[in-house]
Amino acid sequence: MAALLPAEWIKNWEKGGKSEFVQLCRALSENKNHDVGFRDIQQALYELAYHVVRGNLKHDQASNVLGDVIEFREDMPSILADVFCILDIETSCLEEKNKRDHFTQLVLACLYLVSDTVLKERLDPETLESLGLIKQSQQFNQKSVKIKTKLFYKQQKFNLLREENEGYAKLIAELGQDLSGSITSDLILENIKSLIGCFNLDPNRVLDIILEVYECRPEYDDFFVPLIESYMYMCEPQTLCHILGFKFKFYQDPSGETPSSLYRVAAVLLQHNLIDLEDLYVHLLPGDNAIMEEHKREIVEAKQIVRKLTMVVLSSEKTEEKEKEKEKEEEKTEKPPDNQKLGLLEALLKIGDWQHAQSIMDQMPPFYSTSHKAIAVALCQLVHVTIEPLYRRVGVPKGAKGSPISSLPNKRAPKQAESFEELRKEVFNMLCYLGPHLSHDPILFAKVVRLGKAFMKEFQSDGSKQEDKEKMETLFSCLLSITDQVLLPSLSLMDCNACMSEELWGMFKTFPYQYRYRLYGQWKNETYNSHPLLVKVKAQTIDRAKYIMKRLTKENVKPSGRQIGKLSHSNPTILFDYILSQIQKYDNLITPVVDSLKYLTSLNYDVLAYCIIEALANPEKERMKHDDTTISSWLQSLASFCGAVFRKYPIELAGLLQYVANQLKAGKSFDLLILKEVVQKMAGIEITEEMTMEQLEAMTGGEQLKAEGGYFGQIRNTKKSSQRLKDALLDHDLALPLCLLMAQQRNGVVFQEGGEKHLKLVGKLYDQCHDTLVQFGGFLASNLSTEDYIKRVPSIDVLCNEFHTPHDAAFFLSRPMYAHHISSKYDELKKAEKGNKQQHKVHKYITSCELVMAPVHEAVISLHLPKVWDDISPQFYATFWSLTMYDLAVPHSSYDREVNKLKVQMKAIDDNQEMPPNKKKKEKERCTALQDKLLEEEKKQLEHVQRVLQRLKLEKDNWLLAKSTKNETITKFLQLCIFPRCIFSAIDAVYCAHFVELVHQQKTPNFSTLLCYDRVFSDIIYTVASCTENEASRYGRFLCCMLETVTRWHSDRVIYEKECGNYPGFLTILRATGFDGGNKADQLDYENFRHVVHKWHYKLTKASVHCLETGEYTHIRNILIVLTKILPWYPKVLNLGQALERRVHKICQEEKEKRPDLYALAMGYSGQLKSRKPFMIPENEFHHKDPPARNAVPATVQNGPGGAGMPTSLTINTVRLEEGTTEDTADKLKEKSQGVVKVINKTVNATPKVTTSNGNSASNSKIIKEKDDKEKSGKEKDKEKKDKTPAATPEMKALGKDGKDKPKEERANKDEKAREIKEKTPKSDKEKEKVKKEEKASKEEKSKTVVTIIESKSTAEKEREKEPSRERDLAKEMKSKENAKGGEKVPVAGSLKSPVPRSETSESEREQKRRKVDTHSSPSHSSTVKDNLNELKDSSAKHYINHTTPTLSKSKEREVEKKDLDKSRERSREREKKDEKDRKDRKRDHSNSDREVPQDSTKRRKEENGTTGSSKHSKSESPSDSPRLNEKEKEKNKSKSSGKEKGDSIKAEKMEKSSSGSKKESRHDKEKAEKKEKRDSAGGKEEKKHHKSSDKHR
Repeated sequence: MAALLPAEWIKNWEKGGKSEFVQLCRALSENKNHDVGFRDIQQALYELAYHVVRGNLKHDQASNVLGDVIEFREDMPSILADVFCILDIETSCLEEKNKRDHFTQLVLACLYLVSDTVLKERLDPETLESLGLIKQSQQFNQKSVKIKTKLFYKQQKFNLLREENEGYAKLIAELGQDLSGSITSDLILENIKSLIGCFNLDPNRVLDIILEVYECRPEYDDFFVPLIESYMYMCEPQTLCHILGFKFKFYQDPSGETPSSLYRVAAVLLQHNLIDLEDLYVHLLPGDNAIMEEHKREIVEAKQIVRKLTMVVLSSEKTEEKEKEKEKEEEKTEKPPDNQKLGLLEALLKIGDWQHAQSIMDQMPPFYSTSHKAIAVALCQLVHVTIEPLYRRVGVPKGAKGSPISSLPNKRAPKQAESFEELRKEVFNMLCYLGPHLSHDPILFAKVVRLGKAFMKEFQSDGSKQEDKEKMETLFSCLLSITDQVLLPSLSLMDCNACMSEELWGMFKTFPYQYRYRLYGQWKNETYNSHPLLVKVKAQTIDRAKYIMKRLTKENVKPSGRQIGKLSHSNPTILFDYILSQIQKYDNLITPVVDSLKYLTSLNYDVLAYCIIEALANPEKERMKHDDTTISSWLQSLASFCGAVFRKYPIELAGLLQYVANQLKAGKSFDLLILKEVVQKMAGIEITEEMTMEQLEAMTGGEQLKAEGGYFGQIRNTKKSSQRLKDALLDHDLALPLCLLMAQQRNGVVFQEGGEKHLKLVGKLYDQCHDTLVQFGGFLASNLSTEDYIKRVPSIDVLCNEFHTPHDAAFFLSRPMYAHHISSKYDELKKAEKGNKQQHKVHKYITSCELVMAPVHEAVISLHLPKVWDDISPQFYATFWSLTMYDLAVPHSSYDREVNKLKVQMKAIDDNQEMPPNKKKKEKERCTALQDKLLEEEKKQLEHVQRVLQRLKLEKDNWLLAKSTKNETITKFLQLCIFPRCIFSAIDAVYCAHFVELVHQQKTPNFSTLLCYDRVFSDIIYTVASCTENEASRYGRFLCCMLETVTRWHSDRVIYEKECGNYPGFLTILRATGFDGGNKADQLDYENFRHVVHKWHYKLTKASVHCLETGEYTHIRNILIVLTKILPWYPKVLNLGQALERRVHKICQEEKEKRPDLYALAMGYSGQLKSRKPFMIPENEFHHKDPPARNAVPATVQNGPGGAGMPTSLTINTVRLEEGTTEDTADKLKEKSQGVVKVINKTVNATPKVTTSNGNSASNSKIIKEKDDKEKSGKEKDKEKKDKTPAATPEMKALGKDGKDKPKEERANKDEKAREIKEKTPKSDKEKEKVKKEEKASKEEKSKTVVTIIESKSTAEKEREKEPSRERDLAKEMKSKENAKGGEKVPVAGSLKSPVPRSETSESEREQKRRKVDTHSSPSHSSTVKDNLNELKDSSAKHYINHTTPTLSKSKEREVEKKDLDKSRERSREREKKDEKDRKDRKRDHSNSDREVPQDSTKRRKEENGTTGSSKHSKSESPSDSPRLNEKEKEKNKSKSSGKEKGDSIKAEKMEKSSSGSKKESRHDKEKAEKKEKRDSAGGKEEKKHHKSSDKHR
């Protein structure tokens, strides 16, 4: 600090220094800031005196100036004395004597300024002595000691009662008198003072006695507290605290117990702030460290108990004894040493001093204090009091009286809560200190919960201001904290109190599920670890749960259920966690557990839902099995438990559904399994690929039929549960998001989720995702109201373009919307006009369809590129995707089946004697009602289907625009419509097949049925390989339905002519845009169609074999699934079946060890295939096989558009897809070389065209013939229709034989072989160079076309000759048939005499024979065998070649064939001569009458149509057949045939072979002729044609 006195002042003291100093002092003393002024004056005076000590200034000068300064301040003498005191100390230490002298002189000079007493106080006795103020310093010291002793150590007051018993007696009498009168504390205080003065009582002891009396008279707070307060003014502040502390110390020995009255007095004094808690706290025992240790010890003990409970104990008796000992020990140590801190705390709580109580609790570990029951109860009581007014206002339930609680008498207690805000400020804090120990007071628990409920009601009602809202938000979060920290833990410690659980649910159900689940999560995973008590409770719960679960079976569900219920009221999270862990391990527990959960409270069900979700979301669990190809069993178990439990009990679903949605958002589809199960169980909608055809059929009906006949598990009474599911979806807006997420996730499974996963698993997940989408969509469609549905599902273009939903899924979701929409519009229109005519109804229906679908037609345009709409119209596209099987056909048989079941049921009820009558009546009523519903539904559907078909009839002309080509149209149709939909669901697969048939039946312009079927059957490898398991199954269903249709047409000419003969779908010319229906020449005839079907069967075989040989898991699995599905209709041809069987057998051997699932599939299929073997037929019975006359077959015959195997005319005239052509030709050649397919001679094909153009004479005769046939067989056919099912078919036995036939024929004709080789070479070249340029191909085609044209000319001429002789033949044939009917065995020679050549008649009979075999089904099997044996004897006797029937054994076949080969050559020569003779005769007689169409015109037309002889036969390359129709034919033939006829038919076949011995050309022609004649058995026309053509050729 800078010097205040500069050296200049001292030097020039007299001149100016003195005045400067005085001025400085004045200035300093006038300074406003007292402290600063005081310090500065002190310093100024000190510096002045110091200059004197050093001798710079004389002491008299200094004393003078100090005299001037002294009056500036009152305390200036005291300041000066302080300065002297400091200088005294400083100078006494100095060595220099003169300085000390200067100091003493200065003090002496200033004695008049400072009084003696002040100096005596402050200076040393030695200094005083040297100044002369005292005589001797030693005496002075002694005197002061004596005075102090007298003051402080000599007793003047009486402390003990016996020392002054009168005074104390009077004091006690004063304090103990009746205080009810007008006595006040002030009055008594005056008396006490008098007593203290009079009797010299010790004031501290008096205070002690006042406290003692107060302890005994606690009701007089109002008297004693003011008394003590005023008494304390006379004492030191700490006195009261020390006295109390002394009292507490007295009770601190181990056996002592502090009386509650003392705690109470201390509490009251604390509450009135007469003592400080900090001061008193140190006097109390035990210390905080000891409390902390005890708390830790409790936690450790709790953990030990848990460990003991979870340990596996072997010797039970010993442990029981140990437990008993431990219990005794616990009882001993149960009485804890007196804890004064807790005692004081309890007293504070009782009198309502919350502030001090809180600060004591804060000193201790959390919840340590309230873990002592007395304190918990005291705190609960305080809360009761505090919430009373608010509870009375809002919490008391209607009708409940309740017992009011009076408020605390003292005014310092916490304020009672009148509003929720006050509740938050006052009560919530108290509850937090209570924690789980609120369990001690269930009534308070209920009150708090009811207040919470009341608050939630207020919170959820809108209309409050922004500030209020913020307050409410804060309150809400506080309420959640209280629930988490207090209510749930307290519930855990309550002893199975179901009412509390329900009470709590009353509040919980007002929380959104997110908050509830968060609370349950905390409760389960954190709460139980926070308190020793809860740790024990958790262990005990698990122990008990284990006990119950070990004993739970189906038989004891009820008692176990009750135990589970009891346990669950308090600790549901722990219990369910354990139960779920058991279910995940043992899925057979699911049913008993679900049944045993019926005693749960609503809260427990909600907790169960949370526990399920938590178990599902467990990150430690692997969702895949170790092989990574299947979903883990724990997940499957949980899923099925979910479905069962959510269906049976009213559990909220929102959380579970949201969990699935979140998983999907995260790109995880495993958990869709849960959604699938829940929807299946709750709505009764199941998705299974194992549906039987009956179920599938039922699924195409109405809702009632679906429920009755469509599902495996008859899940009844789903009304309530499906309503719950619907509400959950709608309330939380999850319906559409789940659909969209699933639709998007399907591809996500493959491209995102798939990653490293095994292909099998990816397929499984994809299927699961897809199935769940279909199931979920089905649920929404059947359960959502029209408004709900339309409101939620956006338009198709938005779905596809904005939400990126795949088109199939988008239409699947929109379809019900269109249906709802149309029906509601239709109803509106019906109401508007009352016209009841059917036409009006249909018209209205069509109008409503147009109204609804017009915007859809607009919307779909954006889904595909513009060029798509060149081929198919948006209307067609939308129609295809918007219809369902319900719209196309009525499943009458399903309705009948279900109605009959009900009738049987009713009969059973009638017959049941034991059933009580009223129950009988009820059951019968139920059945009748159900029956009526079904019939009503059937009628309704029938009307609907008729309306739909009317609509389609009107629409069909605008469907296919074919601006490019028919081929392209079919491509688009398959690519955008059929393929995506046929693998969408089993019903969609059936729908696709039906739709194709429907489009065909509607005679839709530009739709080529042939092309469509051809494409479907031709190359299935890629489609099959890219399917998942379930898709393969659906694709198989689709192929099965397609094959069923094809087989039906293949089985019977009548059906074929009726359903296909005159339809544009079977036009072989694609060039013609219009369809006149009259030109039979452009239609594919029946026999050629059979070739085409064979080609398809062959293609299917080729594809199947290829897939089976790849070794790829997916290929093999999928093709086996598809083959299993199409087994009823394929394979039909024996050699194809055998080829398949070999491959499948190989798979069985290879995969047995490697891939057991493939092995199982293959074995299954193999077994089924073997059982079908008896129904397979040789190839030549499946279609008319011709020897491979390759010289006569033009290359073009092999062509098919785009490799699809269409007739040549199609290719040549329109599309000319060259690449496809060459490729296909090569394919077909390969097939030929394998000997599977025999190409057919041109002449057969050429002739029909000529005859048709000739006029009707031929066709008439054919029709007569057909009619004749029909009449004969009509009855049998009808019978057959009823009796036979499509499954049992016989057309499959033939391949092996065919394979043998061909080589033998070839061996027989050596010269023919040479010619064949010549013919073969160009083709085999072509085969090698599949993708050569078009020129080569076309050259070959042209050269061959020339050949065919020449030949066809000659055929035409022959036809004309043959015409008149037809009627004769007809008559002959009728005769022979009659003979056959009569069963007489007419000698075969008779047929030789007839003017018609032998080959012809026998051929017609042979056709019948062929038919018979074709349709050879097991029931007629044995009879046919006998017949065949007779035929053998007959035929060999007559020297005809025997063409054995399929039922003969192979060894016999071989023998017969060897004999026949030799005979065939002779026979052919004979036959040729005879034929030649006949031909000449006929030529002479009739050549003129038939020559209406000149040869050249015929030639021209053929060229125009691109028809070369067997153009139509290009299709003959594959395999399928209809059992049903073949059986009919068989039946028909069986009834007709006689031994003679059979013999004839065999002769005819022998002739066929014998002709192969002659020259190539004539042999082939003859064969063709025979084939035609075969057909004539059904209609005379072709028979004659053929004969002439063959004659002419020869």
